[in-house]
Amino acid sequence: MAVWTLMRASGVVSLVLLTVVVVLGIATRNRVRVGRAPAFVIAGVHRGISLLSVAFLTTHVATAVADPYAQVSVVATVVPFAGAAKALWVGLGAVSLDLIAALVVTSLLRRHIGPRVWRLVHWTAYLCWPVAVAHTLGLGTDAGTTWLRATTGVCIGLVAAATTARVAGRVRGKRLAPPRPVIARAAA
Repeated sequence: MAVWTLMRASGVVSLVLLTVVVVLGIATRNRVRVGRAPAFVIAGVHRGISLLSVAFLTTHVATAVADPYAQVSVVATVVPFAGAAKALWVGLGAVSLDLIAALVVTSLLRRHIGPRVWRLVHWTAYLCWPVAVAHTLGLGTDAGTTWLRATTGVCIGLVAAATTARVAGRVRGKRLAPPRPVIARAAA
């Protein structure tokens, strides 16, 4: 029972954290600033929450494999649609996990692979997130509950708003300008 509960909770927390990562990633790209905080603060928070989401995702996958009721094999967690039980929904989870693994690996190798390859792979975050949402809504005992649907609805709303802001900046024909440096005045 404890493994089952941990699997469910870590899955929901993973979705929420992944949503925050996507929104912060878009905010970083749009050079959004919070108050007087430098732009690198959002990038740092984005990285930190990314690592936290990977930790919760690892817990979710490990507990799914450990839970006899879930009937998820190790192979099914990384090979999409290889699972016998609920192959579509588990397969979507595997697709999302594989894409996240690619994001993590390329982020760790960013200095060695170059910005163009890194950026190209990072675009998969836009695919990874909706696949994770579909996995969430299609699988598990909580899939039809009001609280999970509401949580997922808020996540969808946040990513939609951030994506709309990103696209709107491009549609107007200009990228958001980088923040201007704050020049400290010397006391006279």
